[in-house]
Amino acid sequence: MNLTVDPMLFAAVTIENVLQTLASVAMGASAGVFAWWVLRVLWSEDLKQGAEWRYDVSRINELRKQDPLYRIFQPAIAMLARFNRTVFRENLPAVNREIQAAGLPRFWLAEEYLARAELIALFASPVYVYFFYNWFSTVGLLLALSAVLLTAWLLRRRLASRAQYRLGRIKRRMPFALDLLTLLMEAGATFMNSLNQAVHEFEGHPVAEEFGRVLADINLGKTRNEAFHAMQDRLADDEITSIIGSIIQGEQLGTPLAKIFRTQADVLRIKRTQRAETVAGEAAVNMLLPGILVMISTVLIIMGPFLLNYLFMGLMM
Repeated sequence: MNLTVDPMLFAAVTIENVLQTLASVAMGASAGVFAWWVLRVLWSEDLKQGAEWRYDVSRINELRKQDPLYRIFQPAIAMLARFNRTVFRENLPAVNREIQAAGLPRFWLAEEYLARAELIALFASPVYVYFFYNWFSTVGLLLALSAVLLTAWLLRRRLASRAQYRLGRIKRRMPFALDLLTLLMEAGATFMNSLNQAVHEFEGHPVAEEFGRVLADINLGKTRNEAFHAMQDRLADDEITSIIGSIIQGEQLGTPLAKIFRTQADVLRIKRTQRAETVAGEAAVNMLLPGILVMISTVLIIMGPFLLNYLFMGLMM
């Protein structure tokens, strides 16, 4: 009795067995590497400091304490960071400004934060491959690659959104902080005491965090101009830049800070009113398309039964 085997079926079974074997080997290797990595991370608390790059080692140690993902996968993040320094060199300053504006720990470097986002996207790749390959066969591999890239891009956009949201909170609360500084200084308090009191009153808010860093910089020996310049560079927002620029200019010209704070608080309120008017003006335009869709839906709901009856009666005749 001769048994004939379909070559196409035999090839498909062979390819499937090879893929299953490779998947098993990859899973076993990844589990072994992960276990070794976890043991290495748990074994050493801090990196040893040598004679050079001492600050960078201290920064890495602080970052390892604050971020568990960085602590566990530091070698992979360092490798991806080197890749980012080469490929995304022009985008790193913008990412660094967004990290500062978002209020993330100052120990992050831009290339390392991008590497963290890329690592999370790579961790999601097996899930994408599994589902897309089952749904779309070979084309699913391209879709999975696109999903990985999209995940990394969305994590990058999330950083920008966090920075914009925090800047919005700072600009909404800044006039009240400047008013408080004005009242305290006009009551006879010094600038340092007024700033300290303002930080205490707005504790937990981003505006208190930023003024707290200004206060810390002054206590560490920086001048007022240098401390406000550092705040200006951290936030990198046009409105806040103009406010801090006016404060720095008034400090150089000898204008009383209380008067400057009062003027800038009024300017911020005017800009906030203008921003609200702009949003209100755009609301009518943004509601135009939804309004048209609702109107069309209403007309269809009202006229639909009559049209169906007319068509049905026409077909019956």
